[in-house]
Amino acid sequence: MFNFYEFFAGGGMARAGLGTDWTCLFANDFDPKKGVTYQRNWGKGTMLVDDLRNIAPSDLQGTANLVWGSFPCQDLSVAGNGAGLKGNRSGTFWPFMALLGELKNEGRAPAMIALENVVGTLTSHQGTDFAAICTALKVLGYKFGAVVVDAALFLPQSRARLFVIAVREDLAVTGASDGPQKQWHTTALKRAHAQLPKKLAKSWIWWDMPEPAKRQMRFADVIEERPNCVKWHTATETRALLSMMSDVNLAKVETAKASGVRMVGGLYKRTRLHHGIKVQRAEVRFDDIAGCLRTPGGGSSRQLILMVEGDKIRSRLLSARETARLMGLPDSYVLPAVYNEAYHLTGDGVAVPVVSYISKHILEPNLVAQAEFAQPLSASRNRP
Repeated sequence: MFNFYEFFAGGGMARAGLGTDWTCLFANDFDPKKGVTYQRNWGKGTMLVDDLRNIAPSDLQGTANLVWGSFPCQDLSVAGNGAGLKGNRSGTFWPFMALLGELKNEGRAPAMIALENVVGTLTSHQGTDFAAICTALKVLGYKFGAVVVDAALFLPQSRARLFVIAVREDLAVTGASDGPQKQWHTTALKRAHAQLPKKLAKSWIWWDMPEPAKRQMRFADVIEERPNCVKWHTATETRALLSMMSDVNLAKVETAKASGVRMVGGLYKRTRLHHGIKVQRAEVRFDDIAGCLRTPGGGSSRQLILMVEGDKIRSRLLSARETARLMGLPDSYVLPAVYNEAYHLTGDGVAVPVVSYISKHILEPNLVAQAEFAQPLSASRNRP
């Protein structure tokens, strides 16, 4: 059994991914609405809804094996404002690290730290923000490495995310390779690593995991026929969406009609330049995978679906439950009753099966190895 603290917890998707072999000792999020949903699903015992800057080490019980931090991405995202780690949201990384420093001073430094964010973190401010994260971990006394994992390996959603995983310098490391692995270390990650100063590069770990089995879940598998929070569009509304499509996207619809099977496509409204004029376009994909759930300001970020069955074409917004399924949450998970709150919660979260996979192949093997290494020699000799 392992234990952890969950920061920037949202609805507790990291907790869902870690599973029943893990005990949450403490959880925090500053958003009261997300805090309510967390408590509805996980109980009220561990969640503290407050600004991270107000949290003291005394608020955290025990010593955690792992600290998980999915710190805000708004300032690091390619679609964000470009403020990086100096921004109001993503900049909460610094008080988070300061709190971990206080835990270290009390002799309660966790064995491992896992940080999750958008892949734009690697290139934010020409890589200096990523280097700053690595520097902060080094100063805190950790070795570190990173992987990029796309949720599409496990779920029908295109959602690549960066995971920085650190181990305390005094502890053993298992599950590392001699160099980058194609599946987990992208060109952007390798470039960011190459830009690190030599002192930081010496603390780098090339984390390795086996290649996962081929995904079985299809986009159509998550779709509700009778959702309770959104309605199917009228025929007129669907025709209006089709009228907003370019010839390329209309050709995709015709191909779906001719397929002979039910096809579900993800659809976004986007602003494009057409003959020098900005026009709103409807763009659809029928590759059996949803676009990435996103929660920037404005309704245009909400994803729609286009269901094609022969000549019958229907459209509507993704339902709240469908977004939860696309994140790997079970149908037993209690979502907010308000649609926008549910969409915001899931779109801000971390994909549950990705956390499970990283836990199984990196976090848990390292914690087990560290526990075995820490046992007295006589105890290991007497083990059957």
